[in-house]
Amino acid sequence: MNIDSFHTVILPMKDKLFRLAYSIVREQAEAEDIVQDVLVKLWSKRDEWKYIENLEAYCFRVTKNTSLDRLASMSVRKTSVIDPEKENIFFVDNCSPLSEMERKEQRSAIDQCIEMLSENQRLVFTLREVEGMSYREIAEALAISEDLVKISLHRARQKMKEMLSVYHKYE
Repeated sequence: MNIDSFHTVILPMKDKLFRLAYSIVREQAEAEDIVQDVLVKLWSKRDEWKYIENLEAYCFRVTKNTSLDRLASMSVRKTSVIDPEKENIFFVDNCSPLSEMERKEQRSAIDQCIEMLSENQRLVFTLREVEGMSYREIAEALAISEDLVKISLHRARQKMKEMLSVYHKYE
């Protein structure tokens, strides 16, 4: 495979790969480094691409494994800390301060709920609900069965529903 194929096949996936890496390590700079490493690995293995049945699933699997390796090697603890860079970004719109505060609280509650899911449930939930991947694509990307994807997604949704209902009780 040549550089043109890399630009048309691999590079369009970089944002999805970043979101997957970020969902694991929860640090923007670390996720960017992981995606960079993954892209370098993929480029170095370009001669093997023709033997890979589903290149997108392969890219997700490499990203997941690299993220988990980085998390383990750096002993990074997952927290729900808000990225200071994102916190200071303001957009001009018609939202009132109250609705903006409510939106931030809801987002924070959702992020906290996602953090409380098991790793497998969090990955499946993110790939399905954020990335819009099919059950089959998720199964291939995570190297698990479609049945396990469905079960994990069902359990993740149930936990999210339960946790968010508790959150709304105390509003």
